[in-house]
Amino acid sequence: MSKITFLGAGSTIFAKNLLGDCMQVEALQGFEFALFDIDLERLNDSSLMLNQLKENVGANIRIRVHTDRKEALRGAKYVINAIQVGGYKPSTVIDFDIPKKYGLRQTIADTVGIGGIFRSLRTIPVMLEFARDMEEVCPDAWLLNYTNPMATITGAMLRYTNIKTVGLCHSVQVCANRLLDSLGMTKEHIQWKIAGINHMAWLLEITQEGKDLYPEIKQRAKEKQHITHNDKVRFELMERFGYYVTESSEHNAEYHPYFIKKNYPELIRYYNIPLDEYLRRCENQIEGWKKRREEFVENTDVSHNRTHEYGSYILEAMETDKPIKIGGNVLNTGGLISNLPTKACVEVPCLVDASGISPTFVGELPEQLAALNRTNINTQLLTVEAAITKKKEYIYQAAMLDPHTAAELSIDDMVHLCDELIEAHGNWLPVYS
Repeated sequence: MSKITFLGAGSTIFAKNLLGDCMQVEALQGFEFALFDIDLERLNDSSLMLNQLKENVGANIRIRVHTDRKEALRGAKYVINAIQVGGYKPSTVIDFDIPKKYGLRQTIADTVGIGGIFRSLRTIPVMLEFARDMEEVCPDAWLLNYTNPMATITGAMLRYTNIKTVGLCHSVQVCANRLLDSLGMTKEHIQWKIAGINHMAWLLEITQEGKDLYPEIKQRAKEKQHITHNDKVRFELMERFGYYVTESSEHNAEYHPYFIKKNYPELIRYYNIPLDEYLRRCENQIEGWKKRREEFVENTDVSHNRTHEYGSYILEAMETDKPIKIGGNVLNTGGLISNLPTKACVEVPCLVDASGISPTFVGELPEQLAALNRTNINTQLLTVEAAITKKKEYIYQAAMLDPHTAAELSIDDMVHLCDELIEAHGNWLPVYS
């Protein structure tokens, strides 16, 4: 029996989306779904929900719950990773509250910036432990990573382990449709091309039956900037740099030095930037879980429609040898994007079939887009260096090179902030020298 292992299966709704998708794939019938999480209560919730869903959709699969990670991985053909190290409390709260004392505000704090750096430092060591287990008990498995920070985690796995890994994020496949929806434009017969880095990939082309849609998109976006809406940062970036970026305005507000500035509160109001947004989301999810638990775990009529997440489509393509195209996060080996560093983790179109995942050559990005990507890649590469070497100097340098942090704080404050965060996270981090 072939096996799909889900690490972080206590994320019940995400497990429903990904494994519920897999239940509806004919080529995955007969598979075992192995569930693992360190939160046993949430793991049990996911098991109850998935077993009920299995019955309701008539899937021919077997679900097994594991409390031993290595046994969950043993013999797996595919591994899906969706962990969050340190959780909302204490780690995410620390990532927001301590920088706030220094006047450094964040929105999501899971990609770059101070929050992204420390989320990486918590998560990469755990991922390397996963890799050691996989190298022992399922060395040929494909790892589908959904955990942020996507670029640092996927990059570390590809550079420092032997595990076949791809990073997946839904911002690519929803980008063009949501942009057109927001501007009241039709989505029929559109074609698009996206490449860059995770959460800062660029809509390089968008056409409709051969017509370039960018002129109309830019005109409508400019007209919309006169009203309050939730995408003002991305529209501003498109006006100034020429292209639309995949990830949301609330994310991109903290990837650049232009938008969240303590001495310019009017910018935060104008761009409608939701400071501390991720904290609110976490709190709302925790408060709302009782109701949602009734909807998903205690509901004997639980159902599922296949989502836009890439996971099940990748597995289907590998099992059937019917190719698909995805946006995947991979190493920039061979200069897939020729004006970005080869050590960078890039997000590019990839072909998937029975032979695996094959990234496609993009060539040069427009220079201004590559320049923006490099500002984030600098921090990502230094963060990986810190995680691998356990040297504090690389943590400091990662912070000093982060665009938002460097625009707001002095060098001394950045060093003090990093030291305070290291101390506050305690055993969630390894020892740094």
